[in-house]
Amino acid sequence: MVIPVGSLTGMTAKVTLSFSDETIEEARRFAKREGLSLSAWMDQAAREKALREVFTAHAAAVGRAGLDLEAAALADAQEAAMVDDALFGGGRPRAA
Repeated sequence: MVIPVGSLTGMTAKVTLSFSDETIEEARRFAKREGLSLSAWMDQAAREKALREVFTAHAAAVGRAGLDLEAAALADAQEAAMVDDALFGGGRPRAA
């Protein structure tokens, strides 16, 4: 028996869930489009949602700490541009 990729690989728990008719039909459609079983697609969707929650919480914590990572990244980019300008002359992009 051949099990398609994304069907049961890595699945360790069987649970019973209830969804609205609309939600389950959309999930089935997306799973089919991506070549996944419904279970694999739901597993992936739940994992992605959990990661979004973690990243959102992390961003909120960084904000509460008063860290401005965007400003630091912009300052780093400006510094890199200044070094490039000093090393390679005005406006010439360095080779990748």
